[in-house]
Amino acid sequence: MFKKILLPTDGSELSSRAISGAIDMAKKLGAKIVGMTVVEPYSYSSLSEYRPESYEDYEARMNKVAQERLDALAAAGKAAGVEVETKIARSFSPYEAIIEMAKKNDCDAIFMASHGRRGLSAVLLGSETQKVLTHSTIPVLVYR
Repeated sequence: MFKKILLPTDGSELSSRAISGAIDMAKKLGAKIVGMTVVEPYSYSSLSEYRPESYEDYEARMNKVAQERLDALAAAGKAAGVEVETKIARSFSPYEAIIEMAKKNDCDAIFMASHGRRGLSAVLLGSETQKVLTHSTIPVLVYR
């Protein structure tokens, strides 16, 4: 069935629970996990001349945050005996980065969390999961 599963994480509690679900599924299927996180690139916007941190400081902070997320995912995989490869993507559009990462790594499926927002809050806040569901050409498993 699925041999390589893309597992995006944003470091949230819900995402952490999805990691457990994905690892359980991967273990049962004998699948490998490609874990990823998306960080926003440094904004060079000319809207403001005030920059609270330099490019180098921003990159260092984002790399640290991303690595902490991926280390937790890799540790969970190792504890369960599931092979996990980790990747960092930089994008202003997380859903596009997720779909592109799945393609680049020949993943059979994407396993991701959803906050389950409905109604007006879903419309106003949007949903990266919904966007992935809409635009992905491979199966997307949504964990809630």
